[in-house]
Amino acid sequence: MAVTRTQEAQVPRRDLLARAGNWVANTLRSAGRTGIREEKEADPGARKRVLIVGSPNVGKSVLFNRLTGRYVVVSNYPGTTVEVSRSRMTLDGEEVDVVDTPGMYSLRPISDEERVGRRLLLNEHADVVLHVVDAKNLTRMLPFTLQLIECGLPVALVVNMLDEAQRLGITVDLKRLREALGIPVAGISALRNAGMDQVRALIRAPRASPTQTAPVTYDDTVEAAVGAVAGALPGGDPVAPRGLALLLLQDDPELAQNRATDGDAGRALAAGRDALGDGVETTVALRRHATARELAEAAMHVAGSGKLGLAERLSRLCTSPVTGVPVLALVIWFGLYQFVGVFGGGTLVGLLEKGLFHGIINPWVEAHVRQCVPWPWLASLFVGDYGIWTLGVTYAVALVFPIVGTFFLAFSVLEDSGYLPRLAMLVDRLFKSIGMSGKAVIPIVLGFGCDTMATLVTRILETRRERIIATFLLSLAIPCSAQLGVMTALLAGHSLAFGLWTGIMVGIFLLVGYLSARLMPGDAAQFAIELPPLRLPSPGNVAIKTLSRMHWYFLEVLPLFVLASVGIWLAQMAGLFAVAIRALEPVVHLLGLPSASAEAFLFGFFRRDYGAAGLYRLHQSGVLDGRQLLVSVVALTIFLPCVAQFLMVKKERGARAALGMSAFIFPFAVGIGALLNWALTTLRIAL
Repeated sequence: MAVTRTQEAQVPRRDLLARAGNWVANTLRSAGRTGIREEKEADPGARKRVLIVGSPNVGKSVLFNRLTGRYVVVSNYPGTTVEVSRSRMTLDGEEVDVVDTPGMYSLRPISDEERVGRRLLLNEHADVVLHVVDAKNLTRMLPFTLQLIECGLPVALVVNMLDEAQRLGITVDLKRLREALGIPVAGISALRNAGMDQVRALIRAPRASPTQTAPVTYDDTVEAAVGAVAGALPGGDPVAPRGLALLLLQDDPELAQNRATDGDAGRALAAGRDALGDGVETTVALRRHATARELAEAAMHVAGSGKLGLAERLSRLCTSPVTGVPVLALVIWFGLYQFVGVFGGGTLVGLLEKGLFHGIINPWVEAHVRQCVPWPWLASLFVGDYGIWTLGVTYAVALVFPIVGTFFLAFSVLEDSGYLPRLAMLVDRLFKSIGMSGKAVIPIVLGFGCDTMATLVTRILETRRERIIATFLLSLAIPCSAQLGVMTALLAGHSLAFGLWTGIMVGIFLLVGYLSARLMPGDAAQFAIELPPLRLPSPGNVAIKTLSRMHWYFLEVLPLFVLASVGIWLAQMAGLFAVAIRALEPVVHLLGLPSASAEAFLFGFFRRDYGAAGLYRLHQSGVLDGRQLLVSVVALTIFLPCVAQFLMVKKERGARAALGMSAFIFPFAVGIGALLNWALTTLRIAL
């Protein structure tokens, strides 16, 4: 069963984290599909159109894939950065357009994803609207169904995850739901491909509006205002007058701008708002949720003694502060340190880098290049210390790729299991103390995959203050997946150093976040969370996600390694590289590091993981001892953001903010490294 922080008697707050995560889910989901990316919407022509709607984590995308297969067009909705997935299915020999809309909870949007979802619902004149709900959580999801019915949309209810509900002893009376709501209802298990014939039958049926447009009865004052506004509205709107009147009375500026609300309609709307006051949204939501609760209680039967199942017990262990922290420590130790660091960075890197590349491939490539290219200066572009093959390709494929691959695999397992939302719930209070709501967990967690993408995702945060703090912390203290993997591999044989590094980075994150929140006063936004089921990850889904992200790595990161190698080679040929290294040597000496490490820090400006790979190479050569290894890892983790992230910060927060953050981060990284070196030397801590 889902866990929430709100009680059933209260008006359910918006699931801010899930809404934020929905943008991310759309991005990652589209990366795993075989499809075409376009900026223009597909022309639907005269084909029947189906919209799939619902909140996140209910199986909308699984249903979409079951209906349509793999051909997908992913496009930005006009005027937004929100992606919408479109495809076609063949039904009785005819093509049907199918649209997978962004996750939404109601027709009262507060995020870009919900705004796009509502525009699709209200403006695209769908022939069928499939509202997908979780069979285990009907009470929380039926209010949206009621709202869709009030708006007169051709909605059909798809009750998904019936198999999971049955395992919990929950049965759903679909016939009773159908009779009470007055709309078609189908029960399915999309993951198991069960019940899909029922969904196709819903799509096949002729377009029909709900048999009742007033499934919820409000108090007399609300009903009088709704009746007056609905009667005064001009005809021809695809939204039923009752549903449109309810939305307008709740002071919806976007609808008021796009709908004619002057004349009699404007006067009726003004009178209704005066009569209802400021609490109309709460009044309407309370009554709608009460009706949904009555319907759910009548249609659902829970068997058994009410004892918690294993999944629910594990869920509570993950979210309780007492047990959640040890669980997080176990996840970090086994998932990050042992799997990514020891296995990925040790075993796999040893096989690829030492055994395959340095032992077989590189000597062969170097011999043939030097034989075919008579000019040594040109041959050094391809092979040598900074060659495209011996530096760029070798680093990317033999060193970073196995580490990133194991990280992607571990991340996909955690993502599919449902642990990440529980982690967000666990750290919610902590995030409030550093000036951000729990919604900020999404970009912070994504930063461990790619800080550049995470900086873009900070758009989901509601206030400028939160966006600046999150962007600053991403640039300062969150290593990307490649850098994190290499750092973990570097410290895999030094458990004390790994613990110190983790503690230092967590302390910096919290301290700088706390001070940033004090310098930028303001209240953090409130947020609640509805958790998806905790389940065993599907091997197929994990494999698809991991492979799609590894595919992204080769397409996006490998060319950057090659370009960085060319840039370093050009800088070396022009003498600029040597000048930059000499300029950095006093800095690394201040950290107690050898001059050779200046090269790694310079590499880190091109890409953080490139710099980490440079440290890895020095460590393998025996240049760094345990103390120097820890100091260099800490300093490079805090070091300047890579070029791509810097440009994204400039784009999102402005040039002034990007330069200001970098101006703070560079001396801060040097200062922390120098302080750590002094402390380790003075206290004679052996690593």
